[in-house]
Amino acid sequence: MKIPRFSRKTLCIPYGVFLLFFVIIPMLFILFYAFTDKQMHFSFSNFVQFFSDPTKFSTIIYSLVIALVTTVVTLLIAYPVAYILARSKLKKKFVILMLFVLPMWINFVLRINALRELFNLISQAKPLEGLANANYFKTVFGMVYDFLPFMILPLYTTMLKIDNSLYEASADLGANGFTTFTRVTLPLSMPGIMSGVTMVFLPSMTNYVVSDMLGNAKVTIIGKFIYEYFGTNWHMGSMIALVLLIVVFLSTWLTGGFKGDETVRGTNL
Repeated sequence: MKIPRFSRKTLCIPYGVFLLFFVIIPMLFILFYAFTDKQMHFSFSNFVQFFSDPTKFSTIIYSLVIALVTTVVTLLIAYPVAYILARSKLKKKFVILMLFVLPMWINFVLRINALRELFNLISQAKPLEGLANANYFKTVFGMVYDFLPFMILPLYTTMLKIDNSLYEASADLGANGFTTFTRVTLPLSMPGIMSGVTMVFLPSMTNYVVSDMLGNAKVTIIGKFIYEYFGTNWHMGSMIALVLLIVVFLSTWLTGGFKGDETVRGTNL
């Protein structure tokens, strides 16, 4: 039986239909509602109202700070783990990697509920009572717990591709472990770092489920604002979603230009 061949344009049709109905049309609705008032008249009042209100504007700052802290802590934990797994000679190191990925197989709400019960249990101990009741700490802790696999996986796959001959060449040239790390490992792992940062930083700004369940609904991030306003005011909700989209675009644009190979070529041991 002869298998029919399709041109590239034909194969792109399903993808184009998907983009049209699930990306372009929803974006047009967001743009329409963001730049109109309740009378459906063109207006910038939503932007003026949001950025002139200190409470609303501070929510963006809080979201950025929480996302930044979450990303930094996740990176500090994930990088050594990924480095050890990638450089180790264990035959079944994928089993260790699977232990970090395994929580992703469990329902997200169940995991956060289990974490909340753990904090409730810890709060009964007097020395840890204040820490267990700190809403911002629990929010960041929950996000780090939730997004850690998304940082480990890209770092691990990137480090796994680093040629061992580069380490041998570094040793032959007299470089110590620190120099080899800063001149070889770190530059070549930059694509993995940028991928992990993007996968952790952006969702951390909108994951209001963690902030509500662990922060006792006292930690408000921009994702919670979008959720609340779309229940009462689509115009303001669309405007906030548009602001978040701009932040996402700028973050992706700023982190999209890192090339590990080009970085390591420009350095000298």
